[in-house]
Amino acid sequence: MGEARTKAALARAAAPLLSGAPRARREDAIRRAAALIRARSADILAANERDLERARAAGMSAPLQDRLLLDEARVCAIAASLDDIARQDDPLGRVVGGSTLESGLRIEKVTVPLGVVAIIYEARPNVTADAFALCVRSGNACVLKGGSAANDSCLAIVDACRAALAEAGIPADALQYVEDDAAHSQTAELLEATGLIDVLIPRGGASLIRACVEGAKVPVIETGTGNCHVYVHASADFERARAIVMNAKTQRVGVCNAAESLLVDRAVAPAFLPGMLSELAAAGVLLHCDEEALELARDLPAGSAVPATEEDWGTEYLALEMSVKVVEGVEEAVAHVNRYGTGHSEAIVADSYDACEAFLAGVDAAVVYANASTRFTDGGVFGLGAEIGISTQKLHARGPMGAAELTTTKYVVRGDGQVR
Repeated sequence: MGEARTKAALARAAAPLLSGAPRARREDAIRRAAALIRARSADILAANERDLERARAAGMSAPLQDRLLLDEARVCAIAASLDDIARQDDPLGRVVGGSTLESGLRIEKVTVPLGVVAIIYEARPNVTADAFALCVRSGNACVLKGGSAANDSCLAIVDACRAALAEAGIPADALQYVEDDAAHSQTAELLEATGLIDVLIPRGGASLIRACVEGAKVPVIETGTGNCHVYVHASADFERARAIVMNAKTQRVGVCNAAESLLVDRAVAPAFLPGMLSELAAAGVLLHCDEEALELARDLPAGSAVPATEEDWGTEYLALEMSVKVVEGVEEAVAHVNRYGTGHSEAIVADSYDACEAFLAGVDAAVVYANASTRFTDGGVFGLGAEIGISTQKLHARGPMGAAELTTTKYVVRGDGQVR
C-alpha cells in the first residue's frame, strides 16, 4: 500500500471522531488554524519563495506564477477566510425535510458529512487552507494532494492546520497531505481508493479534471474549466459594457472565472467593437476575431488581432487572449455559449429586460450574470467563506461549493413499536 492509500486509511479512521465533534470544537480548530497561519506567516512565505524559485527556473508562465504566489496580504486573506468559515452556520444536523406517516412513524431528513473527501489540485497554496477549513466545518476528514510546484507552501500550511486540530482536541490525522510524485502513482492510488475515499474533487486545469473523471473508481464531483463569455447586446450601455469586459478579461487572467470570449450584436458591432478592441489590445490582449470582428479591428497595431479558428471558440486561454465573434441577437448568442461554453460563468450586458431574461433562462451554466463581470463567481464573494471548487456538473452540487455542499443527508425515522 502506497503513501496515498496509507494516508487515506488514516483519514478514514479519524473521520468518525471529527464528524462526531461538537460544533464548537470544529469551529475552534478552524480559528486556531487561522491564528497559527498568521503566526507562522514568515515560515509560510519562506516556503513559498522556494516554490517560486523552482517555478521561475522551470519557466512557469506568469499567470500560473501569480496563482502560486503568496505575500503578506494573501496569507492574511487566507487566515481571514478561515475565520469567516468558522463563523458560518453549522451545515450539519439541519433538518431539511420530513413528515409523519399514517402509521405514526416520524421521518426527518438530516444533513451529515460525506465522510472522507479527497481534493487533488494544482499550484494553489490557498486551496490547502480552504479545503481544510471547509472539510472541518462540514465534519469531513480530508486527503489533500497539491501540485509539486507548490509543495513547500502547502506543507507549511498543512503543518499549521494539523497542529490546530490537535490543539482543539481533534485527531490531526483528519487532515492528510499526499506529496506529488513524478509518475503520478499517488494520484492513481487516490482515484482507486474505494472504501477509503467517499468523494474526490479535482480542482485545476482541463487535463487534471479529465484524468480524474476518466480514471476514478471513487465518486467524483467535477469542477469545470472556465471558457466564460461576455455577450454585449444591442441595447447595452457602451461604457458599462467596456468596464465589464475589461474586468472580466484583464483583472486576473489565470483564473477560471475570467472571460475568454466576447460576443457582440451585429447591430452595434461597428459602433462598439473598434473602441473595445482597441482598449483590449492596449492592455496586451491578443484578439482571435471572426471575419466581421477582424474587419473592425483593422486599425489596431499589427499583430493585435488574428483570424479565429474553430478551436478558439472552445479555448480557455488563461492568458491575455480572447476570442471575439459578432452574433445576430440573443438566440444566436445563447446557442454559441451553450455549444462552446464549459457551463461555468456567462454574462450578458444589456439594458433590455427581455434580452437579459432570455439569456439568463436560456444559458446552461452554473452561474449566469446580467450586467456584471464573470469574475464574481467565487465562494468567498458569494458569502461561502471560501470554496472547495466550482462545480460545473448537475448532480449533488453546482457552482461555488462551500461547506454545505460537502454534506449529504440521511433519513432518521422514529417510531414506537410499528411493524410492517
